[in-house]
Amino acid sequence: MFLKEFRLPSPALLSLKLVQNKSIMAKENNVINLQVINLIATGTKITGDLLSDGDIRIDGELMGDLETRGRLVIGASGRVEGEIRCKSCEIAGTLKGKLFIAELLSLKASSSVSGDMVTGKLTIEPGAFFMGTCTMGDETTNNESR
Repeated sequence: MFLKEFRLPSPALLSLKLVQNKSIMAKENNVINLQVINLIATGTKITGDLLSDGDIRIDGELMGDLETRGRLVIGASGRVEGEIRCKSCEIAGTLKGKLFIAELLSLKASSSVSGDMVTGKLTIEPGAFFMGTCTMGDETTNNESR
């Protein structure tokens, strides 16, 4: 059994590879503001709640609630059971739970959604499955009992 020593790149370098914006702006306190995509890959299962300021892509499984100020993408192999709150959302996989989307919710042809949704705008491709209720309009006015 041979163990090799290897060094991981610093977290800043890992984050820089995932930057969406081409420009990086440094604040006065020398903190770099990065827009990072968080990924839950195929084969990954998470039980618990997620809270993020950035975008999230789920190709694995999440059993719990998710809240982000950014965009959520549930890939074709992604499965989520829980309450979702985000700015915009694209679903190609499976979701069971409530959705609160501030702007645009897009259901792809391969999607399967079971639960109630509140969204500003909605697009549904032919072949998508949806069972539940949909309320369109401003998320804050439709969901004041948060």
